[in-house]
Amino acid sequence: MEATSSSMEVWVLGWSVALLIVQIIVQGTAGRDRGTDYLVGPRDEPKSSTNPVAGRLDRALRNFLETYPAFIALAVALALTGKTGGIGATGALTWIVARTAYVPVYAAGISTLRSLIWFVSIIGLAMMFARLMF
Repeated sequence: MEATSSSMEVWVLGWSVALLIVQIIVQGTAGRDRGTDYLVGPRDEPKSSTNPVAGRLDRALRNFLETYPAFIALAVALALTGKTGGIGATGALTWIVARTAYVPVYAAGISTLRSLIWFVSIIGLAMMFARLMF
């Protein structure tokens, strides 16, 4: 188990939690124009921000959460099966780099590049899947 705990996939899994927390904080603070009462309150009624960057950061976070369970499952499965390294490790690193780059590119509103970066992250997941299955 010692080798598994220091694998690239597990290392990236740890950093993915940091990326998630940063995205949540950045997304939450970007919509400050909704007011402090709304931000610290129960948010029973949806209230949109007038800041377009806040909307983009919200959509970037939602997009992250769509593929994050697949990444977690693949990283854990690779570690548990002892199939870490190789194309799986490269895929995990590709995924985290792409997901990290995705946030500022989406926030800046660069559509085509954003879509390309998203596709690269999916390639990273596919690489991890290939390592697990073959």
